[in-house]
Amino acid sequence: MNYNTLGKSSLEVSEVSFGCMSLGDDHRENILLLQKALDQGINYFDTADIYQKGENEVSLGKAFKEKREQVIIATKVGNQPRPDGHGWDWNPSRDYILKSVEESLERLQTDYIDLYQLHGGTLEDPIDETIEAFERLIEQGKIRYYGISSIRPNVIREYAEHSNIVSVMMQYSLLDRRPEETCLPLLEQKQISVVTRGSLAKGLLVDKEPAPYLHHTSSDVQKAAEAVQALTDEKRGAAQIALKFVLQHPAVASAVVGIRTLEQLEDALKVTQSEGLSQQELQQLQEAIKPSLYELYR
Repeated sequence: MNYNTLGKSSLEVSEVSFGCMSLGDDHRENILLLQKALDQGINYFDTADIYQKGENEVSLGKAFKEKREQVIIATKVGNQPRPDGHGWDWNPSRDYILKSVEESLERLQTDYIDLYQLHGGTLEDPIDETIEAFERLIEQGKIRYYGISSIRPNVIREYAEHSNIVSVMMQYSLLDRRPEETCLPLLEQKQISVVTRGSLAKGLLVDKEPAPYLHHTSSDVQKAAEAVQALTDEKRGAAQIALKFVLQHPAVASAVVGIRTLEQLEDALKVTQSEGLSQQELQQLQEAIKPSLYELYR
């Protein structure tokens, strides 16, 4: 397994990380899968307080209570569940963050969170207040570092300029190259790492029938999938090629892969066992589909 430093932090994260949102409802099965991932070298586990109404964090807590020093746990805050249990509302306030971290710590059965991420964000938020909450939690030793999960360039710029975030989690794939326009260069310059999600584009780059995706037509998607397929061989399948594409960017520290089964885990692990893309292969992929641009929140 290869490891990369997350931004300016002291965290060394596995280049392929475990997206816990895909886990099922059986804690016992989840624990076995999570521990298997750790045994195979994955040390970065991404969750959020709203996944499975908190039960996702509970699975992590049960899995790693006795192995806490070996793992890097990233969770998220900002989506406040509604009292009736249906949906949630956006709440990036200081008081809500300070309250929510206590609940996450309890579910995770730990006294600190390695990376606490704001689960979204808008320019209408009380950003100074939000940053103050994260900084206070660092002072209290309840979190080690903080970051944001966002695809909005204007929000990313604001935090990159005015906070001590060490990472930004964002969607990035061959079918979603919007971050390449401004976000990735800015974050690389600021030494803020990117953690990618959606890098398989809902499976469209791997094994699903072509369908419209973002501003791309089914025909565009098919061309991208065929370009990926053309580079596969005995050692590198489509999933490995698609993930290698995002990992080649110097701003990217880790690719989060949603994992629910042992087969998916084994497929993700093959990424670290396969060769990177050559410059020619990278160019082939880039030329297969025209990158789209962010239209909103610029």
